[in-house]
Amino acid sequence: MDNVYLILVVILFALAISDLIVGVSNDAVNFLNSAIGAKAAPFKIIMLVAALGILVGTTFSSGMMEVARKGIFHPEYFYFSEIMVIFLAVMITDVILLDVFNTFGMPTSTTVSLVFELLGAAVSVAIVKVNSNPEALQQIQQLIGTQDVTVGTFINTNKAVLIVSGILLSVIMSFSVGAIVQYISRLIFSFNYGKPLKYFGSLWGSFAITAITNFILVDGIKGSTYSSVKIFSNITLSDWTQQNTILILVFSFVFWAIILQVLQFLKVSILKIIILVGTFALAMAFAGNDLVNFIGVPLAGLNSYQDWVSSGQPADELLMNGLTGKVPTEYYLLILAGLVMVITLWLSKKAKTVIKTSLNLSRQDEGEEKFGSSLFARNIVRAVIKANKHFSKITPKVVSNFLDNRFNSSHFTEKQKKEKNPPAFDMIRASVNLVVASILISIGTTFKLPLSTTYVTFMVAMGTSLSDRAWSQESAVFRITGVVSVIGGWFFTAFSAFTVAFLIALLFSITGFYGIAAVLILVIYLVIKTHAFYKKRENESAKSLIPLVAEHNVMEESVNSITDTLIIISEILDNVVIGLEKQDRKHLKNINQDVIALNAQAKHLKANIYKTIVQFDKDSVKTSHYYVQVLDYLRETAHCLTYISQPSLEHIDNNFGSLLPEQIKELKDTAKNVKIYFTQIIDTITNKKYEDVSKIIDLKNSLINNVNSYRVLQIKRVKHNDVGTKNSMLYLSILHEVKNLLLNGLNLLKAQRDFSDFKKLN
Repeated sequence: MDNVYLILVVILFALAISDLIVGVSNDAVNFLNSAIGAKAAPFKIIMLVAALGILVGTTFSSGMMEVARKGIFHPEYFYFSEIMVIFLAVMITDVILLDVFNTFGMPTSTTVSLVFELLGAAVSVAIVKVNSNPEALQQIQQLIGTQDVTVGTFINTNKAVLIVSGILLSVIMSFSVGAIVQYISRLIFSFNYGKPLKYFGSLWGSFAITAITNFILVDGIKGSTYSSVKIFSNITLSDWTQQNTILILVFSFVFWAIILQVLQFLKVSILKIIILVGTFALAMAFAGNDLVNFIGVPLAGLNSYQDWVSSGQPADELLMNGLTGKVPTEYYLLILAGLVMVITLWLSKKAKTVIKTSLNLSRQDEGEEKFGSSLFARNIVRAVIKANKHFSKITPKVVSNFLDNRFNSSHFTEKQKKEKNPPAFDMIRASVNLVVASILISIGTTFKLPLSTTYVTFMVAMGTSLSDRAWSQESAVFRITGVVSVIGGWFFTAFSAFTVAFLIALLFSITGFYGIAAVLILVIYLVIKTHAFYKKRENESAKSLIPLVAEHNVMEESVNSITDTLIIISEILDNVVIGLEKQDRKHLKNINQDVIALNAQAKHLKANIYKTIVQFDKDSVKTSHYYVQVLDYLRETAHCLTYISQPSLEHIDNNFGSLLPEQIKELKDTAKNVKIYFTQIIDTITNKKYEDVSKIIDLKNSLINNVNSYRVLQIKRVKHNDVGTKNSMLYLSILHEVKNLLLNGLNLLKAQRDFSDFKKLN
């Protein structure tokens, strides 16, 4: 039996490694978002700074490990066998939930996951204990000196409520503090912060770094592995920092003010220094606060196993009193965990997907939005617009002009237009994001409250973007919907974590080791499937998202877009006919996904018309007009396929009758003719042989006549009752969309010809 529990401890640590990987993929957005969004340094430098912050931060997390051992439930009321069930259920649930959220690029909270998983698993085991183990219940009654033992007896209710309240309060505090600090910072520096930075930059940066020093070094040292290190005969490092806090802060402020002023004199961007220091601090705060989410439970499992082995008692008789005291965490285990986090940080592709979501919602400029509009967001924006109009009437004109001037972002957006890959926001906002978030997280760590770093950093970023007027009237509904979606995902995380952990713990309590083995196999399968799904989706995304290009390359990109689209359309049309002939539902389903990807590509190009046009020369009005026309016809051409592939899939999916052999033959001939037609268009555009347009017009007319003749044949079949209603609707719909394909293809050719001819004149 000893070997079985030893295997379970090994499984806990194996799950911890997996949890570290998926957890860091999720939480990397917390400390990378600001530096990457502001493009404060090359990507590798940002990653290196963050990696160093993580390694240092892991040694500050020892005090937080107590949350996993006794923060949510009373371990002294559970047997060793029950504790292992709780810990296994928690780790398995954590791996599943975080992996799913990462796959879909949604930032979620590892802290909330841990808290509610511990709560759900503990409640589940407590219910089983209360209802099916009278002897154990009697033992607990003797320990607490009362007959009134319920499920609530086993839960550390006060601490759990405090932790949950702290997490929820952090959402409001983070948003509010981020918005207020950013508002003040923008009033001081504005978007054109060159001159103000010369006068106040060193003081402002010194204050920011000193604040980080206070909350990470002075307060954070108390819970770290260095707290008991003696620097004098009877004084520990923790005691010395507490006794000399004011001296440390004054020295830090003066030191950094001088250093930053010298750097500024040497033409070094002090904002970049502040952002990199803030990135280091936030990565350090993340590791110090969140490491418990990944390895706290396995370490508690190891401590439990060691206590059980030394006790010599049966696993279902030893109460886990050993977890109630303060158990030191081995230094090397923290470092190993930090190394796993660093490696994951460098290699994880899912981390980049989560970062994109956060940057999309906080960027300064407008463009294609990831989230749609919602009724709630529309009502909020409508109410704010009304309130803003009211305040505008009563605000003095001088004050309004001053505020408009300080928050005028045109200087920043003009710089964005000149860059191929511009920053999402400026360095003032990035530095505020980092400083405010690291301070708030460090306060939570100091009080041993496992605040959600995701909640804090995300809401700080949303607060600063709101103050910066990044949520314009054209983008506000989408940004609010996005924020609400992410917050809704957090609440869904809490509900899912509790429910899944509860059910898994219940299953383990009933089935024992057989259930554990079955669930572990299921987890491995789910992780493999989500990885495959993510990889497939990323490949599709890579195909559909075409980067914006400068004016001198737009002609080449336009030709490539048209060529690729027409080739894909021809192939898809062929495959739809094959799917209908074979009545292959899976084949048509895959084709339909290709059509969706193609339309996403066309939509992406159309959505970014504004960004592309503003890069053109101011005199290129006609060029812009023809470019817009090309994209319009390109999207219309791609959109025609939706009305071919979707009805075809629905026809087969609903098990309607198959098409007649002669109908299939007609559709094959049509698809073949469309391919010839598009090939000629591609050849004309690629080789700029626009004198052949008249020949293509003749070919188009001929093909439309063929389509019309097939339509007449179909009407005859209907008259002779050879086909049913569904057959006729599908067949006539396909023929109609083929005609649209032919017409839009010709319009696309003409638009590209005009675009090309006008470019030559200029």
